[in-house]
Amino acid sequence: MPPEPLVFAHLADAHVGAWPRNPEFRRRLRDGVLGAIRVAAERGAEFLLISGDLFHTPVPEPAEVAPIAAALRRFGAGGRRIYAIYGSHDYVAHRTSWLDVLSEAGAFVRVAPENVRPEGERWTLPWVVDGPTGVRIAGVSGRSHGLDREYYGSMDSRPFAAEPGFRIFQFHAAVEEYLPDHLRRHIRGIRREDLPAGVDYYAGGHIHFTYVGEGPGGGPLVNPGAVFGTSRTDVENGEAGRTHRGVVIVTVRDGKAVPEFVDTTVPGGILPIDIDVTGVPPGSIPDLVARRVEEAAAAPGTIVMSRLTGESSAGVPSGHDFAAQREALRANGVELQVDSSALLVGDGREGALVPESAVEAEETGRLLEPGAAPPAWLLEGDGAGTVRELLTELGTPKEEGQSNLDYAQLRRTGARRILGVPSVGTD
Repeated sequence: MPPEPLVFAHLADAHVGAWPRNPEFRRRLRDGVLGAIRVAAERGAEFLLISGDLFHTPVPEPAEVAPIAAALRRFGAGGRRIYAIYGSHDYVAHRTSWLDVLSEAGAFVRVAPENVRPEGERWTLPWVVDGPTGVRIAGVSGRSHGLDREYYGSMDSRPFAAEPGFRIFQFHAAVEEYLPDHLRRHIRGIRREDLPAGVDYYAGGHIHFTYVGEGPGGGPLVNPGAVFGTSRTDVENGEAGRTHRGVVIVTVRDGKAVPEFVDTTVPGGILPIDIDVTGVPPGSIPDLVARRVEEAAAAPGTIVMSRLTGESSAGVPSGHDFAAQREALRANGVELQVDSSALLVGDGREGALVPESAVEAEETGRLLEPGAAPPAWLLEGDGAGTVRELLTELGTPKEEGQSNLDYAQLRRTGARRILGVPSVGTD
């Protein structure tokens, strides 16, 4: 057993670099992550676990990476260690990410195997040993659209479970038994029993909502939640205190791990407003939003997150239509955001089924309308496998500073490669 009491820290879903069009949210997110790393050091953590999605894209802006890399370097300067797996945002097959660079530079140890395995092929779960404590750490990295689910079914974790001492398993996946209500009907995750048995601490990630459960080995199964979040739903849940936003400090005594949530994102200054626009012509919606914000008496320094609800038979106004209202509110120190994804449009189809959160969007990868019959090619041969590859390629996030043309050409080239179609024209 490791020396006791043993203290380590657990972080997930930092998503550094998210909110590219909202500098204030980017700052709050970055400050929360830096605070989490600082708390881990101040609380005497022997090591830090990062359970995926440290960054929001594989290659975020260097200005976003630099302070995080410096904080990780400071954390490790006193002999502390960092163990990380990749999340569904910060890993893309066949491409180099900032996590690869930081790992090669020695900023942290990559725990999980990154090689993509043929579907159904049996594989043995490897692990690393934290030298000073003897703790065994294994993990499975996340993939977008839940493509990592198949890894669990073909994994042989018995050798890891047979190892002596304290064992940790890191993962970046939804666990169906612990999904929050607002995601339960949208996401198909792994089952609790898919996780390896005989583990003393299950260090989860991916779901931007805090939970504590029990793994199949009896050890606590912990998801820290997002440090700040990447969607309106995330921010609302954090501001309302429904989920933690920070880092988990874990203390081990007598072989039992006890998690403590420490919030490092400071709440306040964010005002969510739902605005029913049923029957309002699209051209009048911007003025209605501005009036509702003024009626709410938002104080200077407030960020208003307005969500359009109801039904519009004539479409949805574009972001540009709110430019004049944004400028007028900004003159009073108020920033305006507009979310129309919940609005019913035209024939009553919900916001054209726009997912409510980033996690939901990754997991569903919706290609068909509900109730639509899948095409024959999807049901024959390796059609499902082809779809999974296409979802991974087409779901690759746009990099900071990348032009729309370059991004589109890369996605077309990748899709043609997967489908076996020769490149043409500008590809």
